[in-house]
Amino acid sequence: LKAYWRGSEENNEALRTSAIRWLRGEFSTKTEARQALGVRTIIDDENTYDALKALGGFVRIAGYAGLMVMFDEMVNIYNLQNSQARKQNFEEILRIVNDALQGNTSGIGFVMCGTPEFLLDTRRGLYSYEALQSRLAENAFAKGGLIDFSGPIIRLQNLTPEDLLVLLSNIRAVFASGDPKKYLVPDEALTAFMDHCNKRIGEAYFRTPRTTVKAFVQFLAVLEQNPGAKWQHVLGGVEVAPDTGNVDQSEGAQTETEGSDELTSLRIGT
Repeated sequence: LKAYWRGSEENNEALRTSAIRWLRGEFSTKTEARQALGVRTIIDDENTYDALKALGGFVRIAGYAGLMVMFDEMVNIYNLQNSQARKQNFEEILRIVNDALQGNTSGIGFVMCGTPEFLLDTRRGLYSYEALQSRLAENAFAKGGLIDFSGPIIRLQNLTPEDLLVLLSNIRAVFASGDPKKYLVPDEALTAFMDHCNKRIGEAYFRTPRTTVKAFVQFLAVLEQNPGAKWQHVLGGVEVAPDTGNVDQSEGAQTETEGSDELTSLRIGT
C-alpha cells in the first residue's frame, strides 16, 4: 500500500502496477516481488486468508465498516479430481468458518456460493470433511416451510415470476441512475419482456434466469444507445436461450485439469 501511494505521488505507473499485482497475489516468486517492490513476502496459497484479513483491517482504518468477500462458483472445488487438493481447500474453508463462528475476526465477512452438491455430497462436497459437516449442519427444526437465516447456510430458492419482475425493475432503475424520469422502458415493457421470454424457453426464464437477465441488459443497452428506437420493435428481435450451465461446466472442467494444484486460483480484483 505504501508502494502504491509512493507511485501515485511520484507518478510512477510501473510502481503502482506492481503494487496492485502484489495485492492481487499475482507475483509467483518472492524474488520477483523484491525486485519490483523491495518486499520479502508474497500472497500465496498459504497466506491468502491472512492477507484478506489484513486488507479488511486496512479498510476499517480507511473509514469503512469492513470488507465483504464473495467466493463464487465454489463448485469448482467439488469438481477437483485430486482428493488432496480438495482437502486442502476444505481446510482453508474450515479456518474461515471457525474464525467466523468463534468471533475471532472483525471487519470482514465471507459469502461462499455453491451448488447443493458442493455442500451436501459426503464423498466430494463440504460434508465429506467431518469438521465442516458438523459446523455447517442446518437447523433440524427448520422444516415444513419454517426458515432460519441465523445459521451459516442459507438455501436460495428459485425465483418466481414476481421475483424476476422486481429484479428487472431494479435493473431498469440502475440504467436510469435511480431517476424514474430516465427509465428507458415503461412498466408494460417489463411484463412484455417476460412474456416474450416465456414463449421461447418456458418456465426456465425465471427458474434459471441468467440468460434472461443478460438479454434484458442487452435490450436496455440497445435502447439507451439508440434513443429513437421503439422498445416494441427491439423486443421482437431479442433472442433468449435456456441456461444450460455450460459456463459452470467448462470452468469445472478446466479446474479438473489443474487438479495437481494445492489450492484453486484466487484473483483479488480492484
